[in-house]
Amino acid sequence: MNDSLLSIVTFIPALAALILAIFLRGEEPAAQRNAKSVAMVATVITFLVSLAILIEFDPSNTGFQFVEEYDWLLGLKFKLGVDGISVLFVMLTTFMMPLVIAASWNVTHRVKEYMIAFLLLETLMLGVFMALDLVLFYLFFEAGLIPMFLIIGIWGGKNRIYASFKFFLYTFLGSVLMLVAMVAMFSDAGSTDIPTLMLHQFGSENFSVLGIQIVGGMQTLLFLAFFASFAVKMPMWPVHTWLPDAHVQAPTAGSVVLAAILLKMGGYGFLRFSLPMFPVGSAVMTDLVLWMSAIAVVYTSLVALVQEDMKKLIAYSSVAHMGYVTMGIFAANQQGVDGAIFQMISHGFISGALFLCVGVIYDRMHTREIDAYGGLVNRMPAYALIFMFFTMANVGLPGTSGFVGEFLTILGVFQANTWIALFAASGVIFSASYALWLYRRVVFGQLIKESLKTISDMTQRERWIFAPLVAMTLLLGVYPALVTDIIGPSVEALLKDYHSAIAAVAEAAPQTASH
Repeated sequence: MNDSLLSIVTFIPALAALILAIFLRGEEPAAQRNAKSVAMVATVITFLVSLAILIEFDPSNTGFQFVEEYDWLLGLKFKLGVDGISVLFVMLTTFMMPLVIAASWNVTHRVKEYMIAFLLLETLMLGVFMALDLVLFYLFFEAGLIPMFLIIGIWGGKNRIYASFKFFLYTFLGSVLMLVAMVAMFSDAGSTDIPTLMLHQFGSENFSVLGIQIVGGMQTLLFLAFFASFAVKMPMWPVHTWLPDAHVQAPTAGSVVLAAILLKMGGYGFLRFSLPMFPVGSAVMTDLVLWMSAIAVVYTSLVALVQEDMKKLIAYSSVAHMGYVTMGIFAANQQGVDGAIFQMISHGFISGALFLCVGVIYDRMHTREIDAYGGLVNRMPAYALIFMFFTMANVGLPGTSGFVGEFLTILGVFQANTWIALFAASGVIFSASYALWLYRRVVFGQLIKESLKTISDMTQRERWIFAPLVAMTLLLGVYPALVTDIIGPSVEALLKDYHSAIAAVAEAAPQTASH
């Protein structure tokens, strides 16, 4: 079974989507219940089977494991595999999807299509983290736009069409440059195999284009092309403006998937492509990326402070937290990259939970305006406790996973650039400001609004959804080795190759100059 374990995990949700599409008819309550049940069973089975990957995974082996390779169309290869960097993103995806389906239990409009969209999205997201072929990665990466586009456009809020097209156009246009770069990589290396490309040395000799000196040569151009796609996906400042609109208009489950998993594809892309394949280009652009990330942390935190919509505030918070991720990656040291991956995993649990918190009261009051609430602790004590826990985790309270990720990334950046670390650390203060401001206005105070006086606390289903998220946030907060032991050796190998490649180019440069 290990020979095809990754394919099984990847395509169980797609198979369930196919079953729903073929066999389920009608919109009556029984059919809706069946659609939800099939989706729930499929996502739970996917998670349980994916546990076999984690159990069998050997962290000390820094290569790709569970590799599957099949001949595909036009001589292309269907190749899957995971290493220490990608395996936890696979687990994050399979862990979150049953919770996403459970959070969608109140959906009544076109339920079959809704569940099909989420099941296909799971398959495509898993494919991104497992693909070991350039073409296959691109297909999974781009195809994931379609279900998310439909989820926002069909089941979203009042401005859903605008938000869905903005989401699609931003992310698609960024990826066009990546496609051009992939063609250039194939013509230079003669292969689309990702492990082969990681060993191939792309040109790093400086040259001029229209009188402009390109430092780092072909590697810098390839880096910028991939950067255009991954920066939008993260999203990084200043190409982040699609995210708040997408979050505000998306249904609760859509926001959870977007924040918890889809944003991580950008960070994963930097680790899989930018650092190992274009080390010289990455080194050339490091200072720019670090400053962009630090500005993102501070700027989006300040923007979050003035938001009146809960979802928009949490969306800007996500951009700020992703800023720590890109800083950690491009600090290019063990603490920085470990912290970046840890922050992505942690952010998946915490931001997903915060969007679920908004969904709980939105289901009851049908508004996300902060001013519409106040004094909820009087009627919803259990909700107030859960919301407080994830607010504190988002701020980075020691003992929660949020603290570990932020601490490690700032530690890594401090070694790379003290001033950037100092500037970005102020974002921790701002995050406490907007998070506590939001919590105080929604939960504390007198219950004076008539509409809130009959509001009910969380149902049993809602409590069960939050339970695993609370458990993981606490577990990783007090025992971060669960993550760092798995990613550590692969990150160490990545950074060793990265610094060796840069040192080799630097050593060759004076010799070339002397000739």
